[in-house]
Amino acid sequence: MAYSKKFAPGAPNTKVARFTVGKSRPDYDYIVQLVSEGRVQIRHNALEAARVACNKKLVLLGEENYFLKVVVYPHIVLRENKMIATAGADRLQEGMRKAFGKPIGLAARVEIGSVILELGVKAENLEKAKEATHAASAKLPMKTKVQVVPLQKPVAQ
Repeated sequence: MAYSKKFAPGAPNTKVARFTVGKSRPDYDYIVQLVSEGRVQIRHNALEAARVACNKKLVLLGEENYFLKVVVYPHIVLRENKMIATAGADRLQEGMRKAFGKPIGLAARVEIGSVILELGVKAENLEKAKEATHAASAKLPMKTKVQVVPLQKPVAQ
């Protein structure tokens, strides 16, 4: 069973600095999504690295021309039972007795088909958005695919 922040004492803060970047506007033409193709836990520093890599490519478009959102939230507490591998370590450590471990980080649990990043762009910036999501996928620990979802425009009557 996973331990959430509510139960694990001293859980660290998430390293994801901002979950939304850019300008949220209703007139974007496409939503570009980075979708998981595996069941994994993504550490919070990998999520931050993916966000930074994606944002670095998108800043060239201008802050007003895109909206980046990190959809998943790292709420799973990762723990480590530290072992000492030096001479005399048997007198210093407990082995598997009291092996609960100390909190060392956070992770987001992701299923197959889950959206990790969403990116709203206009039609002229679609190729740059695909490149940015590809750069972000290199920072993540599983295979991903890029989905482009066209937004429906209201039909004038």
